[in-house]
Amino acid sequence: MKRQGAFSSEVKPDGEGLVNCIKRQGTPERVHFIELYLDEEVQQTICERYDLLEDVRGDDPYFDQQKQVRLQRFLGYDYVRCNLEGMEMPYYQTEVSDTAELGRSGGRRYQNETKGPISNWREFEEYSWPDPEKSTSRAFEWYEKNLPDDMCVIGYGRFGHFAEYLNRLMGYETLCFALYDQRDLVEAISKKVLEISQAAVAKVLEFERVRMVWGSDDMGFKTGTLIGPDDLREYVLPGHKLMAQMSHAADKLYILHSCGNLRDIMSDLIEDVKIDAKHSFEDTIERVIDVKKTYGEQIALLGGMDVDFLCRSNEDEIRRRVRETLDVCQEGGGYCLGTGNTVTNYIPVQNYLTMLDEGSRYGK
Repeated sequence: MKRQGAFSSEVKPDGEGLVNCIKRQGTPERVHFIELYLDEEVQQTICERYDLLEDVRGDDPYFDQQKQVRLQRFLGYDYVRCNLEGMEMPYYQTEVSDTAELGRSGGRRYQNETKGPISNWREFEEYSWPDPEKSTSRAFEWYEKNLPDDMCVIGYGRFGHFAEYLNRLMGYETLCFALYDQRDLVEAISKKVLEISQAAVAKVLEFERVRMVWGSDDMGFKTGTLIGPDDLREYVLPGHKLMAQMSHAADKLYILHSCGNLRDIMSDLIEDVKIDAKHSFEDTIERVIDVKKTYGEQIALLGGMDVDFLCRSNEDEIRRRVRETLDVCQEGGGYCLGTGNTVTNYIPVQNYLTMLDEGSRYGK
């Protein structure tokens, strides 16, 4: 698919090159891109602006999968992300209006920090836990047969959220109290989430086109971890360690998205959990070019173009920062260009495309 009108340089997908880049097997031939996800409003805007789906039937049962292939190839990505269906865990959220330029009609949802659906043993026993055996892998099956040979699949979804599910299922305030006076309940939730995640990941790893698993688990805030490092070591990190072990045993990578300042547990993530890559960086905590100098020889680093910067900056500033970042991070491999978090619907779409364009031009 041609990229005229959006980009000044063509990018040919190379899923194997992406894997080798994350493995830090030398400076890649070109810059590889990666994102945790693009907000649906951004996806739809790009598809409409560049007529990416004009010949795809809207009632096709695999419309979403065809959309992802076309969109990802157009943007220059080497992969599609895929998850199991039917693995939802209900929890309490608050809805507010969305004031972004591409605001979603249903508004934004925020986690209820005070209370979740599980605060005692009765609620734990009555909770509607998902059953991985009943989950649907139809999207994986479609990609296994239809994904272009030069792309790969990243498995993600309702697993690997060990800290987040403790937070969501109990509510952050309730969790903090429970770590003092209901540790047995915290442990039970942790073990149940791990049991479910283990079964889900085992199912994902059966697919040959899956080359890496992406755990997503926000564990920190601006100055530290959301719960104590020792509590993370007891209730959270063992889950990620198991996910990494399972992925590596299947000859696949395990990459981790986690927001916040994780300085107190980075050695655990690298030396014990053995993550292959870390995603999510923001300037107010630590710039990715600085992390490259501290952890860049041990793990790959993903993203790092600060979301606030992308929202507020002009084209020249964005292009300059992309070049400055790649000048530090590209050599030797182990870096993929992307936002510091996700492509939100409040990042101007043109700013996002400018970031990708400058990355595709780098070194040419």
